[in-house]
Amino acid sequence: MLTHIQIRDFAIIDAVELELGPGLTVLTGETGAGKSILVDALLLSAGGRAGAEVVRHGAERAEVSATFAIEKNAAAHTWLNEQSIEHEGECVLRRVISADGRSRAYVNGQTMSVQSLRQLGETLVDVHGQMEYQSLVRRSAQRELLDQSGEHRELVSAVAEAWRTLSQVKEERDRAAASVQDREARLELLRYHLSELQALDLKEGEAEELGAERTRLSQRGRLASGAREIIQLLREAEDVSAEQAISRALSTARHVGELDPTFAPMAQLIDESLIALREGVEAVERYESDLDADPQRQEWVEERLATMESIARKHRVEVGALLGLQAELQQEFQRLDSLEASMAQIEKRLEEAQKKFRAACDKLTAARKSAAKALSTSISALMQTLGMPGGKFQIEVRAAESAGVNGADDIEFLVSANPGQPPRPLAKVASGGELSRISLAIQVAAVQTDAMADSLACLVFDEVDAGVGGGVAEIVGRQLRTLGERAQALCVTHLPQVASQAHAHVRVTKLTDGKTTRTALHPLTADERIEEIARMLGGINVTDKAREHAAEMLRPAPAKGSAKAAASATKAPAKAAAAAPKKKPARR
Repeated sequence: MLTHIQIRDFAIIDAVELELGPGLTVLTGETGAGKSILVDALLLSAGGRAGAEVVRHGAERAEVSATFAIEKNAAAHTWLNEQSIEHEGECVLRRVISADGRSRAYVNGQTMSVQSLRQLGETLVDVHGQMEYQSLVRRSAQRELLDQSGEHRELVSAVAEAWRTLSQVKEERDRAAASVQDREARLELLRYHLSELQALDLKEGEAEELGAERTRLSQRGRLASGAREIIQLLREAEDVSAEQAISRALSTARHVGELDPTFAPMAQLIDESLIALREGVEAVERYESDLDADPQRQEWVEERLATMESIARKHRVEVGALLGLQAELQQEFQRLDSLEASMAQIEKRLEEAQKKFRAACDKLTAARKSAAKALSTSISALMQTLGMPGGKFQIEVRAAESAGVNGADDIEFLVSANPGQPPRPLAKVASGGELSRISLAIQVAAVQTDAMADSLACLVFDEVDAGVGGGVAEIVGRQLRTLGERAQALCVTHLPQVASQAHAHVRVTKLTDGKTTRTALHPLTADERIEEIARMLGGINVTDKAREHAAEMLRPAPAKGSAKAAASATKAPAKAAAAAPKKKPARR
């Protein structure tokens, strides 16, 4: 539900704020006052196209912010959650158009592309007007409306789940089938690679150990020379070796320790250093001895590493990854070796998934046909009262060329606005006024279910009453009010019969001082509504008789929820000021 809209420097509006409540709100005013500008601004906030021409003359930018309460709007919740946008039951759309035509869009303060904003806007606002794009002409929207009206949520979910399962099994089957085509050749190659790796008999960490040993053996001369020098310095020095020097120092330390017990710890440290020195020298001696233990070891190490490196290059992996590669090839070999049995199992699972999908589609198709018949009858009956006597509405449910996640049906709305004319697709209805009234009939018929009412966006009807009058106009107003009892509806109208049915009433006024022009929005009180309805009835000179007639028209209007809606709109602030652009912006 739209709860608040703020407009600045848009067309001939300089600054306007309007609070809106539930129910039906009408906007009235003289021709050319700018009633449709509010609709244009709302469309802009929801991702509509616009250029620099919408910026008020002399202003740097136009800005529109629209706030929506989305507690019951599941589609909006889903979109916001997918975009990781926090909302807490409220969504604020903001659109800024610069004087140079550049556009920026925001959702709850987060920058958003206009295309993404438009996707969200379609879940929040649905505009029905003679020149506007209608969501109802989209085949996908027609299918969703039929399913919502028929309360097919569980059946639709079952079809979608069956389709996902079927798709997964098909992908598995396709991968397996592709493997079957070159199975024998691949098995032969795997046998060769595995025999080569098994013959290598590689141990975990062996490559690293042999690499270190190769380095040691290749530098054997320098390593042996270094080891010999250490031994000579520590044990074979001509004067006194390090071992001898430390041994003598230890003897002296022990003698001193006998004289002074506090010296004992220092003697202990010297003793430990002597032990460590002897162990170190012995280790170096063993190292020196090992260097000459096997002169042919280097040749064997080089050959072993060369074999590993050659196999690794063949498979384009590091030597250290050969054991992992061997395990992977072994798994693939086993899978291919048992592929024929696996294919039989996959085909059986595929057949079962296809049966479940077809069964789910059949149930959904039957439910759709039943709902289509009931909804078509209801909409056709409403059309008779909306200035289209003899009109007929038909929802066609036919088999789709290919089934998918949405089932096996093509859904199309067909309409004949006049007797004797064959039904044609809703998108091809010639008269904009007829399309608007047909849209109204569809919404009124569909909104009868709670599930459908909760899912509806803010419905906007721009001059839906064009081309009608008298009793038909009154019926249009009643139907709009009926719709407003279940969902929020905004209606731009010239007819008092429609305006008198509203829960809330806003007057649009164009003011000028001869130099600048501005549009103002004024929520009307009960007395002001009588005056406005009288103006719509009587023209420029409003008579007492017109006022009496207006009061009479308004008497049956209050209904469930009307007081709340009227109070909400009456309290809404409205601000406006000057300067019109050179031309009225084209509606996008």
